[in-house]
Amino acid sequence: MTPRQRPGRLEHIAGIGVDRMGAIADTAGSNLLRLENLDVDIPPDPEAIERTRQAASNDADNSYLPFIGQLSLRHAAAAHVSRLAGVEYSGERNCIITAGGLSGILNVLLATIETGEEVVVTDPTYAGLINRIRLAGGVPRFAALDFTPGEPWKLDRRALEAAVSPKTRAMLLMSPSMPSGAVFDDADWALVAELCRQHDLLLIVDSAMERLLFDQRRPFHPAGLPGMAERTITVGSASKELRMIGWRIGWIVAPESFMPDLVAVTLANVVVPVGIGQEAAALALASSYRTLPGYVAELERRRDLMLRELHGLPLGVPAGGWSMLLRVSDHGIDGATMSRRLLEEGVCATPMSGWGEQHGSQYIRFVYANEPTQRLQGVGRRVRRALHRESKQE
Repeated sequence: MTPRQRPGRLEHIAGIGVDRMGAIADTAGSNLLRLENLDVDIPPDPEAIERTRQAASNDADNSYLPFIGQLSLRHAAAAHVSRLAGVEYSGERNCIITAGGLSGILNVLLATIETGEEVVVTDPTYAGLINRIRLAGGVPRFAALDFTPGEPWKLDRRALEAAVSPKTRAMLLMSPSMPSGAVFDDADWALVAELCRQHDLLLIVDSAMERLLFDQRRPFHPAGLPGMAERTITVGSASKELRMIGWRIGWIVAPESFMPDLVAVTLANVVVPVGIGQEAAALALASSYRTLPGYVAELERRRDLMLRELHGLPLGVPAGGWSMLLRVSDHGIDGATMSRRLLEEGVCATPMSGWGEQHGSQYIRFVYANEPTQRLQGVGRRVRRALHRESKQE
């Protein structure tokens, strides 16, 4: 076959690194400390697992229908977002179920962003989100987070204002942000709302981790701010908060005016998520208000242990979420080099190339959600050895 040119839409699509590091770790066996991927070793709520077992033998769950998701889950997702935002949403009129949160993000972008329009994201941001903006024909515009070693990441509000241009159509924001764990405060969200109203922007909220908050922080949903309900689309997921990663269940909750285009894209794309997982996700959403605090407390214990282990290194403190970033460029290397060195120390971690402009290749990410505290003990010694010696491959 004649060699062909790569399609133009893929020109700026970057690898996320996680798949490669995960494959290395899978091959290496169980002794490797798994800090590379966004997985969690804490199982879903028991009722979600049991309902999935039941659904596997239920004919009604073995179906393509309804194409936009089972009504029970649409009701549950709409009620969940309504509760957090203080805005009334309906399962019938305002919600679509998707094959995971990232599928929902892509569908929203395809339904709302014209080719060449800009979408503002934070820097750093998960490369998978950046890639989806580009796949949809959009142009990512980066607003740098402020990094101070030993402190929580913060939104640089002047950078956010500067990122908005006449070509900007939307903001795609996540709090806690992945991979930094940055959490927006009330003043940050007020500025986001002001800019959206002033420039007539759409706000796409990636809410996958919005309740995974540390140090007594409380969730905040910007759709409840003045003038924001009609311009905010929320994309949620069962993966992070409900720990149902393999179920691949997400949801879009949006104003009714967006729904026809969102449905059209959904029907032209993945169509429907796994039927046997939808009722289980609805049950898990309901029970999460009871079970989530214990899970978050365990994540916070793991974060705190990592902070103690890495004390004194140029680390950003996550205010929520599953991961933290270490700036290895302070030691004269990049994230890829550090990743190779860490493998020789029995630690698998993902470099951040392509995850930002200002905050990218000089960082490495540690995911603390997939390893218990007893296995995280001593990781600081391994990291310091990796920082101060050359890899065999260098």
